[in-house]
Order: sequence, then C-alpha cells, then structure tokens
Amino acid sequence: MGATALILIAVFILLLVMNVPIAVSIALATFVAVLAEGADPGIVVAAKMANGVNSFALLAIPFFILSGHLMGRGGLARRLIDFAATLVGRLPGGLGYVNTLTCMLFGSISGSAAAAVSSVGGFMIPEMNRKGYGREFNVSVTTTAATTGLLIPPSNIMIVYSVAAGSVSIAAMFMAGFLPGIIMGLFIMLVAGIISILHGYRGESLEMPAWKPFAATGVVVSIIGAILLSKQGVLDLGFALGSFRVGNAAVWFGLISIVSCICFRTFRRAYLTLLLIIIVIGGILGGIFTATEAAAIAVVYAFLLSVVVYREIKLREIPELLLKTGITTAVVMLLIGASSGMSWIMTMANIPQTVSAALLGLSDNPVVILLTINVLLMFVGTFMDMTPAVLIFTPIFLPVVASLGMHPVHFGIMLIANLCIGLCTPPVGTCLFIGCGVGDTSIAKVTKTMLPFFGAMVAALMVITYVPRITLWLPVQCKQLKAADVEKCEFMQPR
Repeated sequence: MGATALILIAVFILLLVMNVPIAVSIALATFVAVLAEGADPGIVVAAKMANGVNSFALLAIPFFILSGHLMGRGGLARRLIDFAATLVGRLPGGLGYVNTLTCMLFGSISGSAAAAVSSVGGFMIPEMNRKGYGREFNVSVTTTAATTGLLIPPSNIMIVYSVAAGSVSIAAMFMAGFLPGIIMGLFIMLVAGIISILHGYRGESLEMPAWKPFAATGVVVSIIGAILLSKQGVLDLGFALGSFRVGNAAVWFGLISIVSCICFRTFRRAYLTLLLIIIVIGGILGGIFTATEAAAIAVVYAFLLSVVVYREIKLREIPELLLKTGITTAVVMLLIGASSGMSWIMTMANIPQTVSAALLGLSDNPVVILLTINVLLMFVGTFMDMTPAVLIFTPIFLPVVASLGMHPVHFGIMLIANLCIGLCTPPVGTCLFIGCGVGDTSIAKVTKTMLPFFGAMVAALMVITYVPRITLWLPVQCKQLKAADVEKCEFMQPR
C-alpha cells in the first residue's frame, strides 16, 4: 500500500477518534491525501465533490425526504398500526408483531428508518409499556424493525448505491429489496414471538367486523378473479397452480381483496397510505416515470393526503417541514460529495485493487470471502453512517464480489442489509439513540435485550448473502434484470 493510501487512512481514523463529524473527516482526509500527491487539493477536492452530487438520480433524495416528513407528521403511522393490529394483533405477543409490521409498512412508505422509529415508536412503545411488555423489549423491537424500511422500497440508500455502483438500475434495486426486507422482518418477528411466549406476553382482543360472511365471499370472488385474469393472459409471470398459470397481478388482486374483506374497517383507513407504494413502484416499473419523477409524485400525494384528506398538517407547518427537509438534504449531499472525493483518491491510490488482492489471497472460496466482507462491513457500520459507508466501500468491495460472480444488485442489497445492523448498534446507531429517547431508557439497558434481535438480523443477512435467488428473482420476473445475465453469475451455480 502506497504512502498516499496510508496518509488517507491515518488522517481519517485520527479525525474520527477526535470526534470530528464524519463528512468533515472524509473531506479533510481527502484534502491531505491529494496534497500528498502533489496536486492542488482546493481545486481537485472541490471539483470531485461537485461532480459527486451532480446526478439527476440524486434529485430523488430530497423529494423522498420531504414525502417522509409529510407522512410522519400526517398521522399515517396510526392508521397503519390499526391495520397491522387487525392482521396480527391476536397472536401471542401480538403488539410485538404489530410493531414490526407497522415499521415495515411505514419505513417502506417514508424511506427512513429514523422516521419509522420516532413515528411508530412514539405510539407503540408507550402502548406496549401500558400493556405490560418490557420497556427494553419494546425499544428493541421498534429499533430493529424500523431498519427493514431501508430494504423495502422506495429507499434513499438504494439510490445512493446505484449512483456509487455506476450502472445499477434503481428500479432493479427497488424490486430486489422486497423479499430480503420481508425476510428480515419475519426473522425479527420470530424472535419477538419467542421472547413474548417466554415472558407470557399475550395477544390483544381486537374488534373484528360483524359481517364475517362477507370474508368468505371475498375469498371466492378473489380466486375467480385470479383465474380469469390468468386465463386472459394479463400477465405471463408467476407460478403454476394446477392447470392454471397464475400471474403476479392476479395474486395481488386476490390477496388485497381477501385482506380488505377480513379487516375492512382498518384497511379502509389505511389503503390510501398503502396506495403510495403501488403508485411509486408501479409507475417506475411501468415506465410511466423515472425514480426521480416518482419521488416528486410521492411528495404531491403525501401533501394531498396529509393536508387535504386527513387534515393532520396545517399549511402554516409546511415551512417548518421544508426547513427540516433542506437541513437533512444538505447533510446527505455533503456526505455524498465528500465520499465521492475520497472514492476518487482511493482509486488513484489503488486501494480497491489492494483490498481485492488481499481478500482473494485469503481464500478462493466465495463463502469465506463473503463472510469476511460481511464481518468487515458490520464492524464499519458500528462507527460510520450508512451513506458514507455505501459510497466509500462500494468501489472497494464491488470488484471483489464481481470476480466471484456475484451480481451488483445482489451485492447492493447485501451491503444495505449489513449496514442496517449498524443503525441499531452503539456508538453511532441512529435508530438506537432515537428509540432509547422515545422509550425513555438507556442504551446500556437496551443492548442486552437487543442481542437476540441482532442475532435475527445477522441470520437474515446470511440468508440474503448466500441465497441470491431471494434477491434476484423479483427483478427478473419484473423484467428489470435479464435472466440470462443473472444466470451467468458463477455465484448462482451450485459448487
């Protein structure tokens, strides 16, 4: 490793130890490294930072941040909680399931794990405390479940990864995150259920619709509708069911119809909120608009829902939300710009090639190499925010996994799932700090209770890492990735 690389790493670590903000640490370390190369750091660093944020795709980030603020303030979390409670609230430890499912839904709509912790946790943690659930358990469930919204689209961090990786489709990343996000949520639910049974946390007796016979009618109508859609060839995607080939659209038609019949009252209050996911994802996949345009549409929809329909936000509160959006966007863009400069100097110093050679020299077994990368990323995630971590380590590790035959979309989802764990761990765990603040408890008390949930997230990460079809199946089915290109990945083939 050259002198420039050593200077870059040493200055960066020194500044972090001195508790200098991460964006400033990255920029100053880059400045010193460029100076060591003999170039003019003022011109070079400024140019690289400007080029780093000069991307049309990044324009989606402030729009998604604003829509998240509107959703968080607009009372949408409470409607999702009621809907989730109808679905899973009767199970043992039902409020733990409700908390997790609501965080998954709200996180995917807002695109922010921090917003999910504060909005959902602000209601669910006190409610679970009142029902006799352990305070630390409640904070642990909320904190870990909120991170699933970063995997279930739309997600700002997926946009950042697409820009950092270069030629990765944002739509493909969005589709790839659905199943891994659901798996992460199911693993967290499993741990929450086991702990609930051990501690005797009971389900909630919830009011159900008085007209249950309509539920059976809804099931029959849904099945008939699914068969008719498949017979008409509306979609040739899906799976075989008897002599029929049921398309994805037909399956969703059936599921939504059944759910709306079984829990009509809560679904009626939440369906406008849930419709945002369909509008954003459906529009992108249908080629109606780009991810950036979808973010702008999400803002308009969230504004109409929060201000006009639900009337939870007053017009006089809009300037405050715009100010918060501007501050958050400025922080994110500063991180992106600074990290872009560091990525450039790392490439000039041959750091990616050096790391790649070192990792490939450890073993020729993909399982070992990917495990090593995951361990390194989990360590990084404990002290570095997700955005700079993605921007810095994508150009380092992507060539390594590409040499193994791993698809860039698969690596992106693995990277995000890994760094989600860091949001829940001290000393820089954003979600952990917010959860402890909302739950009125300390990090020291929560950490012990959170260990089983860490185990669940790591187990889900291993499944996501070593079973690539979970990540790549949906993008292929939605024609965001070519099946032939996916099958070329050697990592996909049994060894």
